[in-house]
Amino acid sequence: MNPFLSFIIKSMIAFPTMVTVWFVSFFPYDQTYLLSSTFAIIGGGVTYFFSSLYMNNRFLKKHRLTRKEYKYINKNLSESKKKLARLSKALFSIRHVPSIKQRIDLHRITKKIYRLAKSEPKRFYQAEPFFFSHLDSVVELTEKYALLSSQPRKSKEIEHSLHETRRVLEDLTHTIEKDLYKMLSNDIDELHFEIDVAKHTNKNMNDSQIINNNRR
Repeated sequence: MNPFLSFIIKSMIAFPTMVTVWFVSFFPYDQTYLLSSTFAIIGGGVTYFFSSLYMNNRFLKKHRLTRKEYKYINKNLSESKKKLARLSKALFSIRHVPSIKQRIDLHRITKKIYRLAKSEPKRFYQAEPFFFSHLDSVVELTEKYALLSSQPRKSKEIEHSLHETRRVLEDLTHTIEKDLYKMLSNDIDELHFEIDVAKHTNKNMNDSQIINNNRR
């Protein structure tokens, strides 16, 4: 779940508890304003804590993950987020117009992989080559390319290096695209299965209709 949305939901649960505790403490139990406020804050904090615990447990159960697994995935995703920020900065600092589509595609695909792993942590395992190898390579190459391309005067050697880097980045983009397809492989298989079932059902219905028409 989105962290901001999660915070809003937990706050919406904790706030009414806080207000209720304050009123009960201040009026029926005739506590002081300060003491009632203290009880209210404690009550709201406890409610917020247990709602967090409940939502986290529900999230882990839904995605069939242990706390240790989720901690491991979250740690790697946090590191990947920083790398993706570096990649975005490097990609959009390059002024080579012919490669703009390739750079936009690369940015889109890497973000898609990250968002999928963030929203469905179990998918992280399907994209480990991306997070532990391909992302590092593409960030390093893109940053070096951005540095070389920013030079005011380019020698033949620099131009050759830029050309080679563009070629390797294109290959890496295809590799990362395969990483995305691997993450989506189960969804694609399920879609094909549903299409086959729908075709089979439709064929049976058409056959039945033809038979009924012939009987008439």
